[in-house]
Amino acid sequence: MGQVYKILRQDEWAAALAAGVFRGSADDLRDGFIHFSGGPQLLGTAEKYFAAERNLVLVAVDDEAMGEAMRWEVSRGGQKFPHLYGELPLDRAAWARPILRGEDGHFIFPHDAV
Repeated sequence: MGQVYKILRQDEWAAALAAGVFRGSADDLRDGFIHFSGGPQLLGTAEKYFAAERNLVLVAVDDEAMGEAMRWEVSRGGQKFPHLYGELPLDRAAWARPILRGEDGHFIFPHDAV
């Protein structure tokens, strides 16, 4: 399907960089898979789960490169979301960029993510 995205806190990203792999956030570990979003789903995910957060990082991954470990499953609002059943080796990340906020506090995503 193309690129999918993971929103990470800066400390989660720093730990992943040190390890060379992202094993999941506390929520991911609880649910048994790493939660991703498609581009059109990013804003909803950010507003629902990261509204009060600062210092966020957006990581882009080619979902097809993850093979059968990446599954699109029905989740929030009946939409299909990408879920990774396994670890994310950082060499599979296409890029990682900070998520900015405008003066109004709204999220600003990289133009090629949405």
